[in-house]
Amino acid sequence: MIAILDYGAGNLRSVANTLDEIGAAYEVRTTAEALDTFDKVILPGVGHFGQMTRAMDKLGFRTAIENYIATGKPFLGICVGLQCLFESSEEAPEDKGLALFPGVVARFPNTARVPQMGWNSLTYVKDSALLQGLGADPYVYFANSYYAPLNDATAALCFYEVPFTAVLQRGNVHAVQFHPEKSGPVGLQVMRNFVELC
Repeated sequence: MIAILDYGAGNLRSVANTLDEIGAAYEVRTTAEALDTFDKVILPGVGHFGQMTRAMDKLGFRTAIENYIATGKPFLGICVGLQCLFESSEEAPEDKGLALFPGVVARFPNTARVPQMGWNSLTYVKDSALLQGLGADPYVYFANSYYAPLNDATAALCFYEVPFTAVLQRGNVHAVQFHPEKSGPVGLQVMRNFVELC
């Protein structure tokens, strides 16, 4: 069973619809209790870094996510759900991320049109279960004004004025900056990979 975390915002319905389409069982969770009893956890994210991290703190999701990841079971962050895995963000410098990965999420340069809204291609950096079967240079759908830095856990990058982490994977922690639930057949394959391979 998969838990989709509901912290009061985000693209829950579209993520749930995607899981329905591939036949995966899930439960939407608004509380942090017994999170470690689930087989997989998805943290969707749309909107503001600070609002998300404050809501997670209020609901107890921060500690629950840390404890869940420590079990070694698969975790998937989507969009701001990827960004919150870093130390902080220029979007809300006073609010702290989960700090599972070093670095600060930055705003795209002034030369870029923000948000990046639409399709862009992935460039593979290393093997990741999420990326299996996607083919060469797959296109996925982005909606972001801020981006995560490249690091040793970057499995795929994207270029939008600057290169940034589009897919992150270290151990049981997986995350994508794009929206697989809005990325057509490629996005469906990413979600199927998370459910079946991760």
